Amino acid sequence: MAEVVDVAVAEGSVVVFAPRSRLVEGVRAYGLIAAMWLRSTMAYRASFVMTAVGNFAATAFDFVAIMLMFSHVDVLGGYTLPEIALLYGVSGTAFGLADLAMGSMDRLGRRVRDGTLDTLLVRPVPVLAQVAADRFALRRLGRISQGLLVLGYALVTLDIGWTALKVVMVPLMLLSGAAIFAAVFVAGAAFQFFAQDASEVQNSFTYGGNTLLQYPPTIFAKDLVRGVTFVVPLAFVNWLPALYVLGRDYPLGLPDWVAFLPPVVAGLCWVAAGLAWRAGLRAYRSTGS
Repeated sequence: MAEVVDVAVAEGSVVVFAPRSRLVEGVRAYGLIAAMWLRSTMAYRASFVMTAVGNFAATAFDFVAIMLMFSHVDVLGGYTLPEIALLYGVSGTAFGLADLAMGSMDRLGRRVRDGTLDTLLVRPVPVLAQVAADRFALRRLGRISQGLLVLGYALVTLDIGWTALKVVMVPLMLLSGAAIFAAVFVAGAAFQFFAQDASEVQNSFTYGGNTLLQYPPTIFAKDLVRGVTFVVPLAFVNWLPALYVLGRDYPLGLPDWVAFLPPVVAGLCWVAAGLAWRAGLRAYRSTGS
């Protein structure tokens, strides 16, 4: 991995400080850019509150639609409303965290088309950090808070035989799920280096994947369930670990220990996303504008 070295000149001698990895440099740059956008947002606090509340209300309609369905049925795919609320809450919160951190990645295609990506390439800061932190939108906290409220409702309502492993599984789902969704954001952005106008393709896996995971796997065809388990492993966001918490069997008959693999899957997703990003960045050709 490339390193960034701090160098200082003092009285004719060169002092070289400890090298900093590109990862550390990227995290630092991301924090500085995000802080800049936060200061800009807080300059208009009333506007921020209104947009955050609007984001909360807009995402809440998804769960309202589920509640309306349950006004006509008692179970959906064999699952009760609190059980689906658990799936919804985990998926919504995990996706909200990823959207907050990496949601700006879907703007990359526009930068490639209009040539503004060139300005990011000439800066001594990792491009990924710049793209991810661009227009950091704190209003997305509305989606996270809405997901947490539904998750809290599910945990209070469900009669779960809690064990130490099941208690640990809840934060594990949220953090690993957020990491998996974030990797999908990066991989989708890498694809836009080649397709350029493919933000909707990326959204079908991010926003569309979040919607898919809000419902139990039993209502979907087996081929689709296999696809989101073994191809694009979104099932590890909530289906597999949440069904372990609920004491339910997974439709594909996988062993129980698979429910503990989300951190491993998240790591593998990030390795794949990182390789895709580097390949896309190397293939990029400036518009010349």
